Amino acid sequence: MSKLIIAGRPNTGKSTLFNALTGTRDALVHDRPGVTRDAIRGQMQNRAWTIVDTAGLENAKSGIAADSTNIAIDEIASADAILFVVDGRTGLTPADLDWARTIRRKTRAPVMLVANKAESAKRLSDLNDFYKLGFGEPVPISAEHKTGFDAIYEFIDNIEPNTDNVSLNTTQKLKIAIMGQPNVGKSTLVNQVLGERRQIVIDAPGITRDTVKIPTNFYGRDIILMDTAGLRRKAGVTDDVETLSALKSLDAIDKADVVILVVDATKNIENQALGIAARVYTAGKILCVALNKWDLVEPELRDEKLLKLKHQFTNSFHQIIKPLILAISAETGSGVKNMFRRIYEQWDISNTDAPTSLINRIVEKLIESRQPPMSRLKRPMKIKFARQTGRHPMKITINVGGASDIPESYTRYLRRGLATELKWEHLPIIIEYKKDENPFENK
Repeated sequence: MSKLIIAGRPNTGKSTLFNALTGTRDALVHDRPGVTRDAIRGQMQNRAWTIVDTAGLENAKSGIAADSTNIAIDEIASADAILFVVDGRTGLTPADLDWARTIRRKTRAPVMLVANKAESAKRLSDLNDFYKLGFGEPVPISAEHKTGFDAIYEFIDNIEPNTDNVSLNTTQKLKIAIMGQPNVGKSTLVNQVLGERRQIVIDAPGITRDTVKIPTNFYGRDIILMDTAGLRRKAGVTDDVETLSALKSLDAIDKADVVILVVDATKNIENQALGIAARVYTAGKILCVALNKWDLVEPELRDEKLLKLKHQFTNSFHQIIKPLILAISAETGSGVKNMFRRIYEQWDISNTDAPTSLINRIVEKLIESRQPPMSRLKRPMKIKFARQTGRHPMKITINVGGASDIPESYTRYLRRGLATELKWEHLPIIIEYKKDENPFENK
């Protein structure tokens, strides 16, 4: 699929343009310059193009700004077409001239010069100055108001499509969100899977701000990795950009099929991590807890630490029977392939339907071993028929006769028994009861 890169210096409206062309809110938008740090990918509406929103180009020799700019330049070098975005209100700047020269050095892809923030002709600077960039006539647009886009569509429609690149077909690929608190190694894990330094990694919290979707093939499967911003306790969040980043991270749970919760194995699990896990289970998603930096844990402490963590997760959530907790090192790659193998296994299991006859045999066996308690009216509870009625989460509907106020303790007993027999221990399971109507009740 052809790749369209949105490039330019900071705060020219690149992320707003990305969101408008993709019809999403995937790119974080804020008045503060430098909010975008990684390369954000999306699918263009009504066109077979992948769009990449890049960080603002800055002249920095080290630090986050330098890393972000290097990632942006790498994307520019692989582009099939480029939208070079300038600020139509501010006018031409020396930085625009510098980055125009960089783009010409790095690629031969066609470039369209876009003068953004052109809502009002009175507020525009002299657009003729932009001819000095060497990209021809500047096209005035307003990304915020979605005006002037016809020229963009005409520009890309005249470019021969590239069918060699990987398609961003999110409907057919397993979507895996990488989540956790800041600085636990989420981006390091993403880079380990990709086999390249795609995401910025630095020993400081809050580096990743957007949810970055990256299509790739790992261990024999086409997947989409979703690298998310680190989530801190609300009391520690005082910056509005971090608040927006956190909201996007939590939104990734609903969009993902599987969530890998990365935790620092050298530290104790905080309630924040348990809170993320609770959201994942409530959303009915598969959760894998990745104990990162396991290579830094003293060997004689590993068994005790792993057992403690499993007890902590098991006792915190009734939706899951046996949490999937695996030790890895994102830095060295140890355990990463095994973790994805286990995730693929659980995803395959979660896409199957258990035979109704098997479910009923299991339920009958469980009832024989432990009869349902009497209702509040001292009437026997009759469980008549059970069947699978949903996936993601796995859902079992049980028809009951007589009183239907089955206590939670007995529901947990049934859930555990069904999960064990059906090999659903690592999957979230919901059991609901449907009361059989009495045909003579209203006679």
